[in-house]
Amino acid sequence: MSKLKSAEEAVKQIKDGDTVAINGFGFGFGFAEEIAKALGERYETEGHPKDLTLLFASGCGDGGALEEDFGLDHLAKEGMVKKIIAGHVGLAKKLSKMINDNKIAAYNFPQGVVAHLFRAIAGGKPGVLTQVGLKTFADPRVEGGRMNEAAQKESFVEVMEAGGKEYLFYRSIPVDVAVIRGTIGDEKGNMTVEEEGVLLETLHIAEAAKNSGGIVIGQIREEAKAGTLDPRDVYIPGIMVDTLVKSKPENHKMNCTLSFDPSFTGDVKVPSDSIAPMEMGIRKVIAKRCAKELKLDTTINLGIGVPEGVAAVALEAGIADRLTMTIEAGAIGGVPQGGHSLGASANVEVLIGQPNLFDFYDGGGLDLTCLGLAQADAQGNINVSKFHGRMVGCGGFVNISQNTKNVIFCGSFTAGKSLIEVKDKGLQIVQDGEFIKFVDKVEQITFSGDYGAETGQNVLYVTERAVFRLTKDGLELTEIAPGIDLEKHILEKMEFRPLISKNLREMDADIFENTPLKIGGE
Repeated sequence: MSKLKSAEEAVKQIKDGDTVAINGFGFGFGFAEEIAKALGERYETEGHPKDLTLLFASGCGDGGALEEDFGLDHLAKEGMVKKIIAGHVGLAKKLSKMINDNKIAAYNFPQGVVAHLFRAIAGGKPGVLTQVGLKTFADPRVEGGRMNEAAQKESFVEVMEAGGKEYLFYRSIPVDVAVIRGTIGDEKGNMTVEEEGVLLETLHIAEAAKNSGGIVIGQIREEAKAGTLDPRDVYIPGIMVDTLVKSKPENHKMNCTLSFDPSFTGDVKVPSDSIAPMEMGIRKVIAKRCAKELKLDTTINLGIGVPEGVAAVALEAGIADRLTMTIEAGAIGGVPQGGHSLGASANVEVLIGQPNLFDFYDGGGLDLTCLGLAQADAQGNINVSKFHGRMVGCGGFVNISQNTKNVIFCGSFTAGKSLIEVKDKGLQIVQDGEFIKFVDKVEQITFSGDYGAETGQNVLYVTERAVFRLTKDGLELTEIAPGIDLEKHILEKMEFRPLISKNLREMDADIFENTPLKIGGE
């Protein structure tokens, strides 16, 4: 008997008060849009299911790019969702607003922790014991991952000691329903993922639900007869799937705007010269300064936004094939993508599950990471997860920043509308941004400077006009750009006075030239 049902029939299995685990990443990779849409429509019609708890590592949304609802915003209906426990939610604008308005209790934990939590639930373990999150907002002595006032009643994390060391223990949560996505499913429920672009924690979510006594609903693009799938292509065994939903094509795109890109699955290799070079400007200046820290034949991770430019600079310098770039969604090798394709890599070499890649990250496998710099303070703390009380979420930032040997936080020195020209092998500030990013105290600690100094990490803070490094006594200014006045353009634009290196020097001139960098060395 086939497990295929309509989306409307499938979502009727979800009951009031259920904990629903949902797969997906960023702008829609791996997200079961057909099922989420049907679930939202059922609530509008029946008023059920209500009071749901949503559990997900990376919340999918369109970031406001589409006119109609997409991703988790199908569930942004008052009374439908009572609580979320998630790694990131900022791209689902309507759901985020409900969290900010305290209509949903919201808890944010590091993305890798949530991914590993699914595996712990699947294995019948009480939770995840890890040092990830110590001294950050996830630590119960700081905020305990609570993202709004509505989240004050419960706690899902505690401090524990093991082997004489301090850890955080994130508690397992039984899963009633798993909502996952694959490419082809057969009558017995076996699912393949060959055209999904990311593997995420698809298998672990299914296992978590089944071993919690729950159900698994899988969205597929095509149905196959039982026994016709190559067993080596099956990623989700049918014994772990209760219901299959064959999606309409428009609800099974790779992401919210892209139907399919074969370079994201390794089916096609696109010529590297087809990837446009980065335009010269302060973003490229920052990316080039970060690229100065690259070593050949190393494994790196690049974050969202400004850090994405490092990949373009490496490609322009002709060393992209001497670096292995990774993305926490599970892509290894190739060129990490930005925009709506965030989470995928063109010319990807390997795709593995997100929990598996976070094992590598948490164990210190990365040689270097470049991550965003939204807010920094005198202690070297970084905030990228909460601004003006608005929840965004940390994503994989905490796992990666806390466990990588060499860390670069990069971004513009100020925020807001500005006009900064790159000329004469330096900078000219015509109009500076009105918002200060180097503040007395960050609104939320997504990276702990104290923890980084304590564990001996090599941490840099790179902007277009200044470079700082982390010391045990806080931030130290080590470089300034040519054309920049120390007092006027740096110190007066900070809420604290940093340490200033006795060997303060100018940033290298070639950073400000629109020519490829020469990068090498071991």
